[in-house]
Amino acid sequence: MTVPSLAVTEPIGPDGAPLLLLGPSLGTSTILWEDVEPALREHWRVAAWDLPGHGASPAATAPFTVDDLADGVAEVAARLGASRIRYAGVSLGGCVGLALALRHPDLVAGLAILASGAKIGQAEAWHARAAQVRAQSTSSLIIGSAQRWFAPESMTTHPVLTGRLLHALQDADDESYARCCEALATYDVRGRLGEIAAPVLAVWGAHDQVTPEASAREVADGVRDGRAAGIADGSHLLPAEQPEQVIRLLADFFGAAER
Repeated sequence: MTVPSLAVTEPIGPDGAPLLLLGPSLGTSTILWEDVEPALREHWRVAAWDLPGHGASPAATAPFTVDDLADGVAEVAARLGASRIRYAGVSLGGCVGLALALRHPDLVAGLAILASGAKIGQAEAWHARAAQVRAQSTSSLIIGSAQRWFAPESMTTHPVLTGRLLHALQDADDESYARCCEALATYDVRGRLGEIAAPVLAVWGAHDQVTPEASAREVADGVRDGRAAGIADGSHLLPAEQPEQVIRLLADFFGAAER
């Protein structure tokens, strides 16, 4: 296994403010956070990273694990000159956040995971999806992903951004996407949640069938300092579906963690 090279946007925010890193969901890119970032930049220096073969990140050249992705994010933080960060991630990006808090505890001052969990899905399903993408490309996932990603009204309420997210899925490198699936197949930190000392916020969307309320509560209850919150009209890509609610939750959480 190798640590993947991850692209990150230039941090924007007040000089000297703490760094807040934003992580993506599988199949998306930094555009997932576009409607949330401007408000967060009022208080923090905000940057977002891309998964291998997604957005601006180069395609994967070798297999990797979620732990490897966490090490890659730690390298991103070091490149940006940060020894202490706030972190928020969606789905796979949230898994990376939990791994980051376990592998680099001194780096993480606060962690928010959205539509994520200590384990997501079953290994055989992830291997099956990897095989599908290698055989038929990520384009074969568009219809199913739209159904999983968005609550019933989200595509009507945010047609441009949701459409761009589906195009980002189509544009993702097939092999890199498959390797992300294989990383999720081996990911399971349920037995290690009690080791996480950083404050953790776990957020679920009421329409999310992939990572429902139980996934968020398992994390919030398992870590040393956890809390959970739900978003009624969201599903799996909450920053794109309900940006105002996500902004409020993150601002309240990270602001409280700093007081």
